[in-house]
Amino acid sequence: MQLRLPAAVAALLLLGACAPPGLEGRLLDLTHPFDAETIYWPTEEEGFVLETVAAGNEPGYWYAASRFRTAEHGGTHLDAPYHFAEGGDTAEAIPLERLVAPGFVIDASADDDPNREVEFDGPIPRGTIVLIRTGHGRHYPWRDRYLGTAETGPAAIPHLRFPGLSAELALRLVEAEVAAVGIDTASIDRGSSKRFDAHRHLADAGIPVFENVANLEALPESGFTVVALPMKIRGGTGGPVRIIAVLP
Repeated sequence: MQLRLPAAVAALLLLGACAPPGLEGRLLDLTHPFDAETIYWPTEEEGFVLETVAAGNEPGYWYAASRFRTAEHGGTHLDAPYHFAEGGDTAEAIPLERLVAPGFVIDASADDDPNREVEFDGPIPRGTIVLIRTGHGRHYPWRDRYLGTAETGPAAIPHLRFPGLSAELALRLVEAEVAAVGIDTASIDRGSSKRFDAHRHLADAGIPVFENVANLEALPESGFTVVALPMKIRGGTGGPVRIIAVLP
């Protein structure tokens, strides 16, 4: 059995990392690792697969190499606008200004309804990467608690239960011209959504989305920078992303 540190403990350990020269502050990893426990949308038949190609001693040196395969949408990942908007930016075309920007947290963790739509009436700073903290990320990587069901395949879809954005909040984020939006659940829309309004509104405005974001409980409301660099897949609708926060 793999030992997992509680998320809050892991976050505190990561806060001890110092930023390199040019980035003033401490680094917090907001990314779940990719491994056999990585959560994917239930209709994906295969999760993350890492295959060993070589691992051993060659004459005079050690050599190891692997190959991996994965769907675009699983674990901590990008939804490019093209995922829900015809003609939208694909993964490699997203401007860097949308991937590196000041961070702003909307805290929606007080409500524990697993199927709620997140609302927010406060001001939203323009040009920020907005991270939605629902508190639901504490259930990762246990599929039944995180997704609302342990079933896989199309039969799982009616049973999905996790928080997501309301259409109204998605439109407010568009009006605020935010750089990007992230959330600590499996989708920017709640699990029971049939219309995917939040996805569509954000994608139509060219706003990328980050899903399954980790360690949001360790972030302040503001005063930090987000760096979210996805795999640069030409034509991709999304892909794995490494997200960090630079805190003062």
